[in-house]
Amino acid sequence: MQDPNPLPWGAQDRYQAHFIVRKQTDVPVDYTARTVLTTSGHFRSKKVTKVEWQGGKIADTLNDDSVLNELIAQQSVDDATITIDPTTKGVRIYGKWKNSFDFKVSKEQFEIFDKIAGHIKTF
Repeated sequence: MQDPNPLPWGAQDRYQAHFIVRKQTDVPVDYTARTVLTTSGHFRSKKVTKVEWQGGKIADTLNDDSVLNELIAQQSVDDATITIDPTTKGVRIYGKWKNSFDFKVSKEQFEIFDKIAGHIKTF
């Protein structure tokens, strides 16, 4: 029997892939960035037309990589939304939360995260 008063929190059917780059960050704010997307179209036909990074100094490095930004622009709006956050032992790269049916990491997404990780390592 289903609970007549379900709680609005608890275990959710949501997943998120995190890619961790092991790097000691002296100034954590410099390693914070997120994509800002320019889109065209509405609802299901919405396409990414331009990608810009905002955040710390790493955002300037990522904005200079036109190949990376073209790869991101070819992704869906949800997959093109990428965030970079420093942690105590490294830097996390992650996208949006997805349900179990939509959760996957394509070869193109892995290539994008790999290029971002390369920029973080050399930064």
